[in-house]
Amino acid sequence: MVKQDELVFLPLGGVGEIGMNLALYGYGPPEHRQWIMVDCGVTFPGPDLPGVDLVLPDIRFLASERKNLKAIIITHAHEDHYGALADLWPGLNVPVFASGFTSGLLEAKRNFEKATIGEVPVTPFKAGDKINVGPFSIEGVAVNHSIPEPMSLMIRTPAGNVIHTGDWKIDHEPSLGPLTDETRFRQLGDEGVLALMCDSTNALRDGVSPSEKDVSESLRKIIEDAEGRVAITTFSSNVGRIRTVAEAAEAAGREVLLLGSSLKRVVDVARDIGLMEGVKPFISEEEYGYIPRDKVVVILTGSQGEARAALAKLSRDEMRNVAFAAGDIVVFSSRAIPGNEKAIQDIKNGLVEQGVHIITDTEALVHVSGHPRRNELQRMYEWTRPKVVVPVHGEATHLTAHKELAEQSGIAIVPRVRNGDILRLAPGPVEVIGEAPHGRIYKDGMLIGDFDEMGIGERKKLSYVGHVAVNVVLDARYDIVGDPDLVSIGLPVYDDEGDEMEDTLFDAAISAIESIPRARRKDLDMLQEAVRRAIRAAANQSWGKKPVVTAFVTKV
Repeated sequence: MVKQDELVFLPLGGVGEIGMNLALYGYGPPEHRQWIMVDCGVTFPGPDLPGVDLVLPDIRFLASERKNLKAIIITHAHEDHYGALADLWPGLNVPVFASGFTSGLLEAKRNFEKATIGEVPVTPFKAGDKINVGPFSIEGVAVNHSIPEPMSLMIRTPAGNVIHTGDWKIDHEPSLGPLTDETRFRQLGDEGVLALMCDSTNALRDGVSPSEKDVSESLRKIIEDAEGRVAITTFSSNVGRIRTVAEAAEAAGREVLLLGSSLKRVVDVARDIGLMEGVKPFISEEEYGYIPRDKVVVILTGSQGEARAALAKLSRDEMRNVAFAAGDIVVFSSRAIPGNEKAIQDIKNGLVEQGVHIITDTEALVHVSGHPRRNELQRMYEWTRPKVVVPVHGEATHLTAHKELAEQSGIAIVPRVRNGDILRLAPGPVEVIGEAPHGRIYKDGMLIGDFDEMGIGERKKLSYVGHVAVNVVLDARYDIVGDPDLVSIGLPVYDDEGDEMEDTLFDAAISAIESIPRARRKDLDMLQEAVRRAIRAAANQSWGKKPVVTAFVTKV
């Protein structure tokens, strides 16, 4: 019996979480499916992953399917949609399609991090373009978002058409185009849409997102009314907002300073493709100190509390040429990504200690999300009239809220999907028919691996209990020669009796050897384990914690 061709959807990231978006679409019989990948993003590590730089989707599923992967299409250049591409592409080596802005940022990133990532060849693809790969025909559709050149995708297959929205919202007066193309979405709805894979980030929020124009006017007023310096921190990829701030500063007779390498890279790429035309050149850090306080605006990185970003350094007064003074204003023109709240608050506290006034989106309209609220989601349903809606891009609460909204709006089929689920879209019932290997891998310095390969578990232990290394030397008669060498890192200096901790552990190591009859000391592995256990027990008795212990016993 010949197995039927099927159209399936398989998310390996971004469904059940915020960030790390990676979606696969497959067509064909199960043993010979051809695939395309939409987006290849990262997420950022929290304090539970010490030392990790980036978290990437695990693509081991594609190890056996690599020959069937036909293309990668990137919807836009936010890190959670394209940030893993440079690291994962060498193992895939398939054509990549992306906008000019995305391609430019990828190249700028490679030049900045050339020691760790390689070149990814990109074929230009933008809204309005169409490409054909394997059984898939893919059309870019213009949408508005908080970054240049975003797009949704119309994916046509012999089994039906799918719209993958990517990140989008409806804004009739954005600071930077394009507008979300209602006319084209309506035309696609007329053509027939089997399934709508739709952004769920703001599915808990009623109404319609405010316009970027309203944010621009609010920021313009803050700049005009300020008596001292104004610093505005925002996402470095939000070129429209950067341009708005620069124009408002010029209208108020102020110069603009950019701080932050990622911000400068984005602006350079935006200039290259003509998005910064008419914006006067920015000043250098060296000029900053010579300009009156009421004649300067700073646009800088650090809105998410990143410890090494410009704003964090300024909150600690660690920059050589730039500083704030009492009465200056810092505007957080951004939202806090979940998990970053404490780091952001630490920066705010540092600024307040300097007498700086903080403005956030709770005090004024200084930020608007780039994602659709509930009324906008309903508009997309009305335009495209899909038979199936699949909530994506969100945590469980967002996906569930989106599912309920779609069902209330008359969508008959709204399946529950999470990372790793293989969802059959056609033919036959729309249902999860299997699970693919999925998960997370970690970039740490120049290396990439899973949790155990990167030693993250042991590193977490070290961060809680420290490490003790000890070396005991035995002579030919298996007696201890001299004093053992012992080094502790991350342990208290003194134990509960007030004695030096290292002396307590030193005595435990010697006692462990001496308690074993000389005739049994030929088993050096056994001695090492005895020393290790003795040190852990002594530390636990006097401290209440068991450090990681590395013990060596050598015979001369």
